[in-house]
Amino acid sequence: MAKQEYIDKNREWLRAKAAEDGVEPLDKGIYRKVLRSGKGPRPSRSSVVTVHYTGRTINGRTFDSSRGGVAPAFRLRELIPGWIIALQQMQVGDKWELYIPAEQAYGSRGVPGIPGGSTLIFEIELLGVS
Repeated sequence: MAKQEYIDKNREWLRAKAAEDGVEPLDKGIYRKVLRSGKGPRPSRSSVVTVHYTGRTINGRTFDSSRGGVAPAFRLRELIPGWIIALQQMQVGDKWELYIPAEQAYGSRGVPGIPGGSTLIFEIELLGVS
């Protein structure tokens, strides 16, 4: 598949997902589906967050996951823009499925295992904030 065709397919997938019941817009073209609501604190951009997550591309291929291991901790400001935007709106205990356009992820350049122009799907469970 040509690169532009791949980019267009990812954009169309995101448009269709955005129209589904239960899918809500966040900022900058990011969408979420709430799987479980928490009641804990919200992180700020400078927080360290502890999460369990699974990342997939629109074809369902998992490219990364913390499931089955120890939940990692990340400095929020060092993550992709889509995570920074979404996680600041989450509360500890929340579990969301995020749909992140390429522009808020790895853009057109991609990274190993994730082609440029990819819309990313993350299931994220926010376990802690410090």
